[in-house]
Amino acid sequence: MHDRDLSTPRRFNDLPQDVQTVCTALRDGLRATLNDNLYGIYLYGAMVFPDMKDIHDIDFHAVVKRPLTTREKTEVRQLHKELAEEYPVVGDDLDGWYILLNDAQRVSPPQHQVYPDLFDNSWALHRAHMRAGYCIVLYGPEPDQVFPVPAWSELMAGLENERIYIERHLSGYPDYCVLNLCRLLYSYKTKEVVVSKYTAAKWALDNFNTWRTLIEAALRSYAGEISEEDKRLLESETERFYHFICNMIEDINTV
Repeated sequence: MHDRDLSTPRRFNDLPQDVQTVCTALRDGLRATLNDNLYGIYLYGAMVFPDMKDIHDIDFHAVVKRPLTTREKTEVRQLHKELAEEYPVVGDDLDGWYILLNDAQRVSPPQHQVYPDLFDNSWALHRAHMRAGYCIVLYGPEPDQVFPVPAWSELMAGLENERIYIERHLSGYPDYCVLNLCRLLYSYKTKEVVVSKYTAAKWALDNFNTWRTLIEAALRSYAGEISEEDKRLLESETERFYHFICNMIEDINTV
């Protein structure tokens, strides 16, 4: 991947106070619940990028040393429920993976320890973000001591999984899909996956003027400033934008 200047990621004290409060409660709750089984807690995602004005959810990986017992699973689910009830604005948006330390040190998608039917198919992308410093360590060692460096082939597989997810949610979350399609194309074009949706959208605005109104509508929607006209535009044009981006990616991959 080529070098580029990255904006300075947020640190814990840069986060909004309500987010700090929930994250602290999560850390303390997991330490009390899991005791010596807890190895590390790592925040990442949009919340760590300084250009993302609104934090919609709290993405994290919690790494444990041993498989969770039935009691631990129950208590972790209860902790999440209590945080959602006590902090309804951000506490109900805890999007966390609980994974084994052995799995965290491998390149294959790790299994969710609380919900074993789930595997983190974006594992390579998550590792890239965390290793690049776009990670806040709530507890445990630094990411480069835990997570292996992802190869470009792994990152491409992760990007393809992102595309599949977008395809399935075009009508349900059009603003999210438009911004993530911008990020997908940016990643394929630049070979850089550590980028926020906002930065990728700004890049797309500079390069694809035909889609300016749609991308701007998605940005307004994500900021909670959507109009009825924006809604109609997102409903009618997101699928067409999806096919445009897929064709662009196919052209890049066949060069």
